Amino acid sequence: MEETTAAEIVGREEQIAPAPRISVQAFCETVETAAAIQSAGEDRRMAKAHLRIHMGGLAAAAEAYQNAPTPNVIMLEAESRGEDILAGLDQLAEVCDAGTRVVVVGRTNDVMLYRELVRRGVSDYLIAPVGTLQIVRAVCGLFSAPDAKPVGRIIAVVGAKGGVGASTIAHNIAFTIAHDLALDSVVTDLDLAFGTAGLDFNQDPPQGVAEAVFSPDRIDNAFVDRLLAKCTDHLSLLAAPATLDRVYDFGADAFEAIFDSLRATVPCVVLDVPHQWTGWTRQTMVSADDILIVAAPDLANLRNAKNIYDFLKTSRPNDHRPVYCLNQVGVPKRPEIKAADFAKALEEDPVAIIPFEPQIFGAAANNGQMIAEISAGHRTAEMFRELGQLLTGRSEPKKPKGMWSPLIQKLLG
Repeated sequence: MEETTAAEIVGREEQIAPAPRISVQAFCETVETAAAIQSAGEDRRMAKAHLRIHMGGLAAAAEAYQNAPTPNVIMLEAESRGEDILAGLDQLAEVCDAGTRVVVVGRTNDVMLYRELVRRGVSDYLIAPVGTLQIVRAVCGLFSAPDAKPVGRIIAVVGAKGGVGASTIAHNIAFTIAHDLALDSVVTDLDLAFGTAGLDFNQDPPQGVAEAVFSPDRIDNAFVDRLLAKCTDHLSLLAAPATLDRVYDFGADAFEAIFDSLRATVPCVVLDVPHQWTGWTRQTMVSADDILIVAAPDLANLRNAKNIYDFLKTSRPNDHRPVYCLNQVGVPKRPEIKAADFAKALEEDPVAIIPFEPQIFGAAANNGQMIAEISAGHRTAEMFRELGQLLTGRSEPKKPKGMWSPLIQKLLG
């Protein structure tokens, strides 16, 4: 199996708030720094930023803005000595608009130089060579107030195939995050036509996510807060209408403002993503902080899970990999693909293998309850607790343990 990368460790330990719609121009002296900045511009957290890269360093920047307005952020690479950097910045200051923020990339590790740069209004100083995440953190950090609340974590749960129980797992994970970790959380049902979150939580709110997505001009924190239905002390629901009186066709960015609002006010947001491939579902998964793919043990699920997994790894090169679990394992007399075959195809073990237990899941669904409410000590409730800890960064992925039945041990191959 693949080892955890440095980018994955950073991703689990630190939440970086996405940058707003800003313009960024970089003036580099080396191709290595230009490549790192280009890679940062392709990161999901920089999706709203408009980035342009030039060569030539400080001198080129001062020349470029003689007769042109400066952008929101200027990144400058300077390989020269401290005195030359300061002189170049003084020249740039003569043509720099008020409000423009400057980040300098240099090779001199000198506290006195840093103090002089800060005194001249430089927002940040990075020591070359710089990595992609360093640049993302530096640019995004310019627009995060020091006293602002930590950015909320968005967890997307999606099924590799319809009917694999992804919604049930999403709702149970949201419940355990709120109940056992005492994190204020919102479960958001994005299956507007057929969503089941209202049924699963025994809620019938008059408003929900549809009111927000069909009224983009009204979206702010107060408006979204009014749409939430309270399920427990720490858990709220942004429900789907689950009606067919209109068609739910959206553009790729339709839910962006809703997610931004939730991220700014709630520590944890669990998205119940329907099994469909559209611009907005793809964008939702790419922009989430953590992703759980739910698959049943058959060939179509294996193919789909690998396709989704590979797509997300490629689309999110600076994030830790998505995780997946197997659900409905051990259906009597049903031929099944072994967990070992999934692990071989995806080059990663499942983070959980949830057995087929129709009695407790059926009872929970019919009662509008979660598994932990039916039986807090049940082994499946414990799996949901472990998944909640993993997806909120409270623990590292673990191989499935031997606490399960001999049947599950056999299915592991």
